[in-house]
Amino acid sequence: MKQSDDNKFIPMTSFHSNTGKEVRDDLYYYTNQIVNIIMIGDPTTSNWVLVDTGMPKCGDEILSLAYDRFGVGHEPSAIILTHGHFDHVGNVVHLLEHWDVPVFAHTLELSYLTGSKDYPEPDSSVEGGLLAKISSMYPHESIDIGEKLLPLPPDGTIPFLHEWKWIPTPGHSPGQIALFRERDRSLISGDAFITVRQDSFYKVLIQETEVNGPPRYLTTDWKRAYDSIVRLRELDPQLVIPGHGQMLEGIKLTTGLDNLINNFDELAKPDHGRFI
Repeated sequence: MKQSDDNKFIPMTSFHSNTGKEVRDDLYYYTNQIVNIIMIGDPTTSNWVLVDTGMPKCGDEILSLAYDRFGVGHEPSAIILTHGHFDHVGNVVHLLEHWDVPVFAHTLELSYLTGSKDYPEPDSSVEGGLLAKISSMYPHESIDIGEKLLPLPPDGTIPFLHEWKWIPTPGHSPGQIALFRERDRSLISGDAFITVRQDSFYKVLIQETEVNGPPRYLTTDWKRAYDSIVRLRELDPQLVIPGHGQMLEGIKLTTGLDNLINNFDELAKPDHGRFI
């Protein structure tokens, strides 16, 4: 296994960093600097699954969090990756050195997770705020966890998460997915849509909550990104944990999604950039 050659600590944070919130008895999320990781499972049973692995060089922090919630020695049944960008796979190699568990991802993400293909470099020329302008510093090279990596089943099921389905949400990356549970209409959106303006330093710092499109500097297909948001809106989610930003639920979520869809070009899609 090998983390990317450009893997490095990113000196970026928010006021909500190092804080977590239980939004259902078996659904917990934690903000690691500026990105969320999600733990699905009832802590009284110690059967759980980790979704995404956070920012680079924070592996011990994630391990400590897991042991605090589920107990020392209770490793997850699996790790699910919504996609392979640096802030979602930043600690996966470190965790796999401690946990003997499989990692599942969409087939279209596998090349970025087996060392065979790098993501395009972040677009620092894209319209947006300070965090877009400095995005050239963000890692974009592939990692290699091939010995632990498995493709998600094509029928939408998720191993070890029998109530959940995975939903394809390409656009931000080719094989990005979201996770949805019909019973309580809970959604894990990855970066298909988020609840903070991710290129704005001030809004990321204070985590100002507003439904936004995917991070501009790493999104390569804006037509598919729009279609993915429409697909998730059709699920009628009642609660979302996004890849970036705070959880949102109820009418604020549904009206925010409707506003984003109806005004996508103005709110989400940049006027200029390499991928426009």
